[in-house]
Amino acid sequence: MTDRARIILVTGGARSGKSALAERLVMRHPGPWLYVATAWAGDGEMAARIAAHQARRGDGWHTVEEPRDLDSALAQADGRFGAVLVDCLTLWLSNWYGADAPVNRLCARLHQMTAPVVLVTNEIGGGIVPADAAVRAFRDAHGAMNAAVADAADQVWLAVCGQPLRIKPGRDVDEIL
Repeated sequence: MTDRARIILVTGGARSGKSALAERLVMRHPGPWLYVATAWAGDGEMAARIAAHQARRGDGWHTVEEPRDLDSALAQADGRFGAVLVDCLTLWLSNWYGADAPVNRLCARLHQMTAPVVLVTNEIGGGIVPADAAVRAFRDAHGAMNAAVADAADQVWLAVCGQPLRIKPGRDVDEIL
């Protein structure tokens, strides 16, 4: 494994510094860089969040808004950009609400990419068990998606209180136990 992994997953809680960490990881590669946004501005608050992300990124970044078809967005970007950032998988999964998100297809595409890809997701399964069956189903699908993408990734980072913690590659479990 090289210092600059090809597939990197960044996870953490809300406002934990995930996106800023992911942007720094992408900018370790030569530009130009592509930001694949899975969100859209459905209201003023979300528009302000999107504007803040865009202002922080600055020059050298290109943006593609793709709420569902990450496979095509990544395929079209490969070879045209120094690295790609997908922000975020949690919103992508929610955009598939009521249908099965093509997580296996996404993981297969990631392995086909020649450009490095950094993906952002949320860590949502650490709280209480939701009372609503639909929310429990989303939480479970989200956990399975995160596990599949983390398995495909060369590196996994956790952002906590704005601080990065690399969790993959880590120590072998046999070294710890």
